[in-house]
Amino acid sequence: MFLEDIEFSLWVDFIEREFIHTTLKNLIEQNIVNGATSNPAIFKNAILNSPAYKEQLAKLSGDAKAKYEALAIEDIKMAADVLKPLYDKGDDGFVSIEVDPRLAYDAFGTVEEAKRLLAKIGRDNVMIKVPVTPAGCEAIEELIRDGVNVNATLIFSPKQADECLDAMERGFKSGSQSHAVLSIFVSRFDRKLDPYLAQKGLPVGRVGIMNAAKIYNMIKKRNLPHTKALFASTGVKGGNYPSHYYISELVAPRAINTAPVETIEAFVKEGDKRARLPISNEEIEKFFIQLKANGIDMKKVYDELLHEGLDAFVQAFEEILKELS
Repeated sequence: MFLEDIEFSLWVDFIEREFIHTTLKNLIEQNIVNGATSNPAIFKNAILNSPAYKEQLAKLSGDAKAKYEALAIEDIKMAADVLKPLYDKGDDGFVSIEVDPRLAYDAFGTVEEAKRLLAKIGRDNVMIKVPVTPAGCEAIEELIRDGVNVNATLIFSPKQADECLDAMERGFKSGSQSHAVLSIFVSRFDRKLDPYLAQKGLPVGRVGIMNAAKIYNMIKKRNLPHTKALFASTGVKGGNYPSHYYISELVAPRAINTAPVETIEAFVKEGDKRARLPISNEEIEKFFIQLKANGIDMKKVYDELLHEGLDAFVQAFEEILKELS
């Protein structure tokens, strides 16, 4: 863990073949990161832009999805092996792979694909990423019941988090020893709302943080076994914020932040390492009452961000398949 006194971890939000054996290894050796995450957009950039995949790709046959899975599975195996010593000593050590994002509304298909991918990867320290839709929650419950480690992703709203926690709780009742994280997306709120808030003379750069703080409190209150909050979408894109802003503002006990390498390096060098969470529910509620009073419909924002996130992952996935077909 990066901050052992409060059990705060940094995971790198990037996977690429050469990176795994160079930068990732170095970050682990320096006790900076102890996990890694991936998503369809990350794999798209890696597979389509890095020469490291050309040799394996030339030997592959089958349809485009089979080729994609062969490439992604090889990367996940490599990353899992590099992270295994951390996993063995109970210091996270997980790497995540997402199911086909087109299965977001198919619980059966999600479970089936998750188990198929895990069988091919053959590593204990892998988390299956499942978007938190109603079907995703069904899948999460079954996967946890069956002992699969789960990264519940694309969480924007407290309602999503609550439904996900319910599903996880039902899964854990089997006595499952699964590990789970709830990936709470952060920066996209501010990219969407900052221009409007600035026009109103209201503070900017706070909606994503306060929303994440609210969901963090929910996770903490549930106190499910082997379950943590993971703050995601924490790279800064636009706005006048330091590059480490969404890590520094979300340092929290028993929590994880997954971010691009550059964001992590900036935080290590100049970020604020003091715990900023928890924030009281009263302060959080006051903040959202103010937003509502200024015409912001958070339910609409939550719904839009979830659909945008799902669409972006599906688009990235289909672009990979098109290139590989």
